[in-house]
Amino acid sequence: MHAEITRTAMALFVANGFDATTVDQIAAAAGISRRSFFHYFGSKEDVVLGDTDALGETVRAALEARPADESAWQAIRAAFLVLAESQGDLTEQLAVAHLYHDAPSLRARHLEKNLRWQELLAPDIQRRLGAPAGAAPDPRARAFVAAALACLDAAVDAWQESGGAADPAELFDQAVAALRA
Repeated sequence: MHAEITRTAMALFVANGFDATTVDQIAAAAGISRRSFFHYFGSKEDVVLGDTDALGETVRAALEARPADESAWQAIRAAFLVLAESQGDLTEQLAVAHLYHDAPSLRARHLEKNLRWQELLAPDIQRRLGAPAGAAPDPRARAFVAAALACLDAAVDAWQESGGAADPAELFDQAVAALRA
């Protein structure tokens, strides 16, 4: 049912726009009640964003699994590659990327996700930056993760603007290179 609601909602979002589509319209099109919709999703933004907390945990686990001697940039790049593996087909990915540009509420929720991911990923990055075990939180680690997430967002935006033709990993590398220059 979760997948069916998602498919129905995405079709409505693409056809009508995210902001113009209501939860009531999604529920009616999916053949469920409004209450049932909220059993599966906390908000209509959650339909597009998915379970960002679980995805963040997946990225954190991938980051922590990277070799200890790998640089922070190499490790986070490799960890972000798990995101590509969790996405749907190209058409669906592009539709979601377009929605982000058109809906301020999605952008706001995306920023909230980035803040949560900073908390998840900063401890491993702090270790990779040479902090001793048990050290107080280092603002460099949070700044690093925030910059890496900004590079990821820039790469996804450029990928979407290319119509999916550009290589997202290469775009991420270009964004990181600009920061490191």
